[in-house]
Amino acid sequence: METIYRKSLLYKSGLGLYCINHVQGCSHGCRYPCYAYMMAKSYGKTIGYADWCQPRLVANAEALLAKELAHKKVKPSTIHLCLSTDPFMTGYDEIIDMSLRLIALINSFDIACSVLTKGRFPSALADMSRFSTENRYTISLISLDEDFRIKWEPGATPYAERIAALKYLHEHGLKTQVHMEPYPTPNLIRQDLSLILDEIGFVDHIFFGGWNYNNLVKEFGQYRSFYSEQQNKIRQFCEDRNIQYAF
Repeated sequence: METIYRKSLLYKSGLGLYCINHVQGCSHGCRYPCYAYMMAKSYGKTIGYADWCQPRLVANAEALLAKELAHKKVKPSTIHLCLSTDPFMTGYDEIIDMSLRLIALINSFDIACSVLTKGRFPSALADMSRFSTENRYTISLISLDEDFRIKWEPGATPYAERIAALKYLHEHGLKTQVHMEPYPTPNLIRQDLSLILDEIGFVDHIFFGGWNYNNLVKEFGQYRSFYSEQQNKIRQFCEDRNIQYAF
């Protein structure tokens, strides 16, 4: 795959998170639209959607991050992968291998990782001799309907495979989360939130958020009350099972 080089990798985001993005672009091609794609296009880092969907690996990411961590006087407690790309991009073994190496490198400095993906978490992450048990692993999940995924997340891993990989890490004692954003309103898809929750009832934390950057949501007249109802369902579900949650 095509590669690029950067002068820095570790940065502190506007959200207050220390992050790395060791890939430019994302083959998952989410059409919500994707905030990372919109920002990349506005700053001239991509010429369009097709270009964005052809990811470019940062070839010097490992050496660069090792240098930055070694010279950082006050090390962060956690580093996030990733805000503008996906560390376990479906179908890209080079990216997956680099992500595993970077997580292991970060952990070697006694720093935990928080990892978010629409891909499939590798079972290798359960190797506690290589990876920290303080890492937090999160999948993005807003439906169980594969027709919906193909329309809105065309290049991403099927939902059931994401859940199965996350459950494997949970069964090995690791911290697992689900990020349910952007959750669709009924004019986009009619679905029962309870069925989704039943599939992810093993996790430690659930985050729920609405559908942003797209006025289709507002075409559903009761979207505010709809989201309030979904939050109440999640609150009750999580409190009944001692699962942490946030909105």
